[in-house]
Amino acid sequence: MKLSKRLSVIEPSMTLKVSAKAAELKAKGIDVVSFGAGEPDFDTPTHIKEAAKKALDNGATKYTQVEGTPQLRKAVAAWFAKAHGFAVAPNEVIVSVGAKQGIFNAFHAILDEGDEVILPAPYWVSYSEITKLAGAKPVPVWCRPEDGFNVDPKEVEKAITPRTKLILIVSPSNPTGAVFDEKAVRALAALAVKHNLWLLTDDIYRSLCYGDAKVTQPATFGPEVRERTIIVDGVSKAFAMTGWRIGFTLAPPAVIEAMGTLQGQSTTNAAAVSQAAALAAIEGPTDEVERMRQEFDKRRQYMVKTLRAMPGVTCVEPMGAFYAFPDVSAFNGRKTPSGRVIDGDASLCEYLITDAQVAAVPGSAFCAPGYMRLSYATSQANIDKGLGRIAEALKNLK
Repeated sequence: MKLSKRLSVIEPSMTLKVSAKAAELKAKGIDVVSFGAGEPDFDTPTHIKEAAKKALDNGATKYTQVEGTPQLRKAVAAWFAKAHGFAVAPNEVIVSVGAKQGIFNAFHAILDEGDEVILPAPYWVSYSEITKLAGAKPVPVWCRPEDGFNVDPKEVEKAITPRTKLILIVSPSNPTGAVFDEKAVRALAALAVKHNLWLLTDDIYRSLCYGDAKVTQPATFGPEVRERTIIVDGVSKAFAMTGWRIGFTLAPPAVIEAMGTLQGQSTTNAAAVSQAAALAAIEGPTDEVERMRQEFDKRRQYMVKTLRAMPGVTCVEPMGAFYAFPDVSAFNGRKTPSGRVIDGDASLCEYLITDAQVAAVPGSAFCAPGYMRLSYATSQANIDKGLGRIAEALKNLK
């Protein structure tokens, strides 16, 4: 029996593959330090869990409306409005099973066969694969490390063709941690208006910025931009709620209606109890969110400093999210103690997990060969141990 041809155009998620490999080794009793998962190590704040328990006792065990409960959609509209400074109606919002489903449904709602999607690279592994599943073509545009991985609008404009339908904006970025500056975002918005394109912003890390970095949301530039902007956000990262699987999308009502139609024929609603938890998250106190952000910031500074002290490693300072993205291309061509040749970032990451028991995601998965992604959403003890092992393993390459 043959499998569907549509699956032949996509690759499995490398981040999930690395996390699964680390979990497999841990299950065998091997002491593995995993820098693979983009998941906070903190627990979901107590008031959110208590709200979920109360919701269960009150009957949050049934179907809800496909687009989300009216109470949550209204609250999400207010949450978006407060964050961005413009009015939002509940019919401009849909609740999905994580931000990833929001992106998936939005792409399928607006893209046609043969369309092109501009992806500032390096980019998260799923963007290109979701693009291809929607029948469109991903068009990477490289963001230079010497620019802090900030997007260059001139390079984006060069990539625009008559088939271009969408420009993706991810700031803070996964995997680089880059926060695009306002000038660049304004230029991208102007390109979208000029060429009649959609903008989709993945804002899942917008609450995790450091130093003087500040997220710029293009929809705030006025009605002409907002009417072509789709904003995907959620509670997974900032509120440490990855497993609750709740994402939000803000878009013109026609897009939301189309996403609802698609969702109605796939997952239907997000889990009722998770929606209750998300309501408590966005309406409740944010002191725990800020505490987590501050801890991430400390880890960020430590990880970057430690990586930069390793001979042969360079690392652009990430200003958001919870990833460091070091350049490790200097080790290409070197040999491991057992005589294996390091022929790229995937080979290096394989060496690290087998010989040093450290899991990292190769940069090639993010359209960035020669790099690797390390998540600092893990304990300081793990960071100390893991970076020490990496330093030793790199020193042992000949």
